[in-house]
Amino acid sequence: MWWSRWARGAVAVTAGILTGLAWQPYGWWPLLLVGLPALTLLIRSVGHHRPRRSAFGLGYLYGLGMLAVTISWVHVLGSWVAVLLIAFEALFFGLLGLTLHLTSMLRWWPLAAALCWSLVEFCYSRVPFGGFGWTRLAYAAVDTPLAGFLPFIGVAGVSFLVAMVAQLVAYLVALLIARRTEFRRTVRPLATVGIGIVLLALLGAVLPLVPLGGSATGGSLKVGIVQGNVPGRGIEALGRMRSVTNNHLSETVNLMVRARLGLAPMPDFLLWPENSTDIDPALDPVTARTVQAAAAIAGRPILVGAVTQGPGPDQRQTAALWWDPVAGVLARYYKQDLVPFGEWIPFRDQLLPLVPILKEVGAQSVPGTAPGVLTVPLDDRTVRIGDIICFELAYDSTVYGTLRGGAEVLMVQSNNATYGGTGQIEQQFAITRARAMETRREIAVATTNSVSGFIDRDGRIAERTQEFTAASLVVDMPLRTGLTPAVWIAGWLDRVLALGAIIACLLGLTAAARRGLGLSAGTAVRQDDGSGRTGAGVAPDRPTTLSTPEVAK
Repeated sequence: MWWSRWARGAVAVTAGILTGLAWQPYGWWPLLLVGLPALTLLIRSVGHHRPRRSAFGLGYLYGLGMLAVTISWVHVLGSWVAVLLIAFEALFFGLLGLTLHLTSMLRWWPLAAALCWSLVEFCYSRVPFGGFGWTRLAYAAVDTPLAGFLPFIGVAGVSFLVAMVAQLVAYLVALLIARRTEFRRTVRPLATVGIGIVLLALLGAVLPLVPLGGSATGGSLKVGIVQGNVPGRGIEALGRMRSVTNNHLSETVNLMVRARLGLAPMPDFLLWPENSTDIDPALDPVTARTVQAAAAIAGRPILVGAVTQGPGPDQRQTAALWWDPVAGVLARYYKQDLVPFGEWIPFRDQLLPLVPILKEVGAQSVPGTAPGVLTVPLDDRTVRIGDIICFELAYDSTVYGTLRGGAEVLMVQSNNATYGGTGQIEQQFAITRARAMETRREIAVATTNSVSGFIDRDGRIAERTQEFTAASLVVDMPLRTGLTPAVWIAGWLDRVLALGAIIACLLGLTAAARRGLGLSAGTAVRQDDGSGRTGAGVAPDRPTTLSTPEVAK
């Protein structure tokens, strides 16, 4: 009936909203155990009349609710940008709804449902144009016991564990509903699943105590983090390039005065953020003199975030330049993962005539191809500086490649000034925390004006600045070698989990065909009350209730 469809739609949106509140800036992670099970149970309640359409639609509505909470911060680029992005990304959750339905026939459906979440994360982290993996479940779980698994199985593995626990909650709810009049038969499976969840949480809490790769070599670096601030807020912060560079020069002077007065440790080098200069210092003498003045005053190298012209006409690259006070630029790294429609325009020649506002993006950015490792001289030693630039934090392969490239310390340069005052700032800091736990490395973060700081190897925030201010600090970073298991296996684990989901969907289709069920009309089915005992039931075109979840042996 129409009211039933509307009610299910409302529940789907509400479940999505509750799930979205688990991410920063809210951080209400227990809601993951409400929103995710609610979607699964909702999909399982769908009958067999046009189930694919219904399951996809419910998943899509869930995605709209979740993404409206988590990524609506893109509205600073224009409300239409937020609407289009949310509407598009919600399609992946429509796919999630469909896969949850396809696997609902399986006896082991909680495991299959968790695999479906992994498949969807795998897809939206890569498609289209490199993907937008900003809302992976692991990023919302940095303050949960499951975060202890990060250095062992990585972001992909922890996302799967979060989904698995949520599906076990869904299983318990379905079991309670199915056996509400037979409590004695319900106690044993409830206790088994409950104990399993508790043991998993306890193991996650203990795992951070296990020694792993990333042992200190005995040396360390003192890194001066400089947040120079920018004029204006939001989109207003763009386009004042010389002012931004001058601000970072000024804050560098402030930091070095404090260091020379003994009020702060003397840094070995300074970390400036991404876009601390948007003018190529190799081509612009004024910018070159400004950066050189900062390096000369400090008497220390500066890792400068710059935008350089080339390699071709009307092209640019986002770069990290190791600027020595005597020799100038000695090493550089070019950002590999670029923001589509922010730093580069897919199908540029075709879209620019149709969407003139895209001209505001400017020259086409060209991605780098080498890992973010700068091998540089520092005093009487050579050090390998690992660098990740802003949006790259969301990409597993880029982060892992930096560590496998031999990085001894890990830096993050970012310019999220456009999103100041929105949830994006805290979300990115949470992602950085996840990467610190995953790699067991300290991370120094420099931004133009939106929360710089220092995160220890256990993901704890040791120091942080405030938004919309000029600030600087000096942090001590041990030089580390060795890699965690996650760096080696997580890149393959997400592929294995995605493949497992595809196999589960195929098995679900096979089970449905074997039962003569089909996916567009209801026929006789065998039903399971959760104990494994099945009985016949006929439900043509009628919703399957949660008290009789479908299974296939």
